[in-house]
Amino acid sequence: MDILLPDDSVFPDKTPAPVRPVIEESWHNALRHEFNAPYFAELKKFLVDEKKKHIVFPPGNLIFNAFNLTPLQKVKVVILGQDPYHGPGQAHGLCFSVPNGVAVPPSLRNIYTELKNDLQLCIPSHGYLEKWANEGVLLLNATLTVRMSQAGSHQGKGWERFTDAAIKAVSNERQGVVFLLWGNYAIAKEALIDTSKHLVLKAPHPSPLSASRGFLGCRHFSKTNNYLLQNGHQAVDWQIE
Repeated sequence: MDILLPDDSVFPDKTPAPVRPVIEESWHNALRHEFNAPYFAELKKFLVDEKKKHIVFPPGNLIFNAFNLTPLQKVKVVILGQDPYHGPGQAHGLCFSVPNGVAVPPSLRNIYTELKNDLQLCIPSHGYLEKWANEGVLLLNATLTVRMSQAGSHQGKGWERFTDAAIKAVSNERQGVVFLLWGNYAIAKEALIDTSKHLVLKAPHPSPLSASRGFLGCRHFSKTNNYLLQNGHQAVDWQIE
């Protein structure tokens, strides 16, 4: 696994020169300083060593999936998660999303329930959210990799600094974006966002442990579309077929 090479091969322990990351061009331009920073080299080394001993999700070619599907200049909504799913076959680089054929996780089931109640949408039979990413919804986890069966195992290794830079890039370079911050971890990221030019909507996490404390009934999806329309963007078609 490797996050930088298109053939998903493993870096040697010592790389003589920086490698052009395989990430969509507008994101590469916005985040090039992060890729060249010392912490990112340490993160890369950690991932290479980790892969030698453990199974890591998602596959290397999907680590930057959120960025590749939603170029910076097309971002109009940001949904922030914390970690990728850590079960086999679940993580594919989009927060809250799972590939077709994988059971819909409980938090996503609650997101679907809120969509039905808010916008009268049909609840899908699957959890594949690529349509949202193609609509301009950046589905970003704060940590982009995880060890199998060990939630939080790649926190504090450098990913948070990288994804914080991505949030700042959206805040600085875009106008009228809606940031959906669900749960205390995501809400803490509000400090990175210029709230004078963007809308921040906050609620408890959609997890079954907290959804009933304010996520269900938050109406974030209709509020998002109303704001987008008022600020010259197209509304998001939230219906997953």
